[in-house]
Amino acid sequence: MMQLTPAQIQKVKSTAPVLAEHGATITRHFYQRMFKHHPELKNVFNQTHQKSGNQAETLARALWAYATHIDELGALGPAVAHIANKHVSLNIEPAQYDIVGEHLLASIVEVLGDAVDTETVDAWTAAYTQLASLMIGAEKKLYDGADWKGFRRFTVVRKVHESGEITSFYLKPVDGKPLGDFKPGQYVSVKRYIDALGYDQPRQYSMSDAPRGDHLRISVKRERGNAGASPGVISNVLHDGVGVGDSVEVTAPAGVFTLNTDKHTPVVLVSGGVGITPMISMLASLTQDQKARRIVFAHGCRDGSVHAFKDWVNQCGAVHGNLSKHIYYEALSEGDVRGVDYDAAGRVDLSLLVDDELVATADFYVCGPMPFMLVQKQALEHLGVDASRIHTEVFGSGMLD
Repeated sequence: MMQLTPAQIQKVKSTAPVLAEHGATITRHFYQRMFKHHPELKNVFNQTHQKSGNQAETLARALWAYATHIDELGALGPAVAHIANKHVSLNIEPAQYDIVGEHLLASIVEVLGDAVDTETVDAWTAAYTQLASLMIGAEKKLYDGADWKGFRRFTVVRKVHESGEITSFYLKPVDGKPLGDFKPGQYVSVKRYIDALGYDQPRQYSMSDAPRGDHLRISVKRERGNAGASPGVISNVLHDGVGVGDSVEVTAPAGVFTLNTDKHTPVVLVSGGVGITPMISMLASLTQDQKARRIVFAHGCRDGSVHAFKDWVNQCGAVHGNLSKHIYYEALSEGDVRGVDYDAAGRVDLSLLVDDELVATADFYVCGPMPFMLVQKQALEHLGVDASRIHTEVFGSGMLD
């Protein structure tokens, strides 16, 4: 990996305030420019996030972080691992970094105009080359360790409605070859061609079961769209247009939000909404091993109609004495039975669940909507849980800070 000169490092760091102010404008211009010259890349990027501006804002934050930490790349380790896994799940190739670099650097010049001089462009060219080399190296290690590379065709062999919003898809590889293993908490990318768009679209979905060897299970929430948000293109296609016998294309498992199966200490699984899916994978793995670790399972949902995996979690609680479950409904309906359907009304309150043993020794895994995760993370920190034992899942390129 090429090394930047001290002058180049200082030049890049000096642009951080500019990126903080104009970064989103640069990245929006970049995506428009790149897709104009390379429309085939629409098959890779989430076009819903393009329309909402989320992708541009995420990239702008990443560029700002890189400029800020250009002289201490070790601080970017967690972000690099997160993004590298996301890229591998999308089958990003090294040659695509050249395309991105060309249009990103051109966008910086075109948006900032006379405000950017030759020395700054040269410094950012060197910085991008360094970043691309770093990411390509990290991604190569992941590709080399994966059970397969790129997209592999799978057949839907079973489809189960888990709640009013979530449906599980059981997937078996068409080639009949072994699947290998995965770490509980990881996700795969699922790709389908969208007739209305005219190109493929991939989306990431967590596995919702322990490794079984011959099939994968993903559980997908139907994103209907509300409060100004667009309906989920792929989730609705999967729910309405993909049935038993149909096929999808799937990448090998990826992701850094994974259960540490080497430990014997307690585990607390905290989820909201569809964030339950990786927790079910973790819980299935924990209840089938022989360590008998203390397990606390806390889940919050709007009401009983969207409560997925209820019967299975109840069964686990009845069979495994080391598991305590705590289900929260924000709204109760006539017929909801406390202790069977739910355990408490309202929202997940970790202050009522976390005791001294958990504060001192447990690992906490948190997944759900961003506001939910921020609340839970802050609650755990307030209770005195060490940050190194709080693990969160964030889809996209962002990190939870």
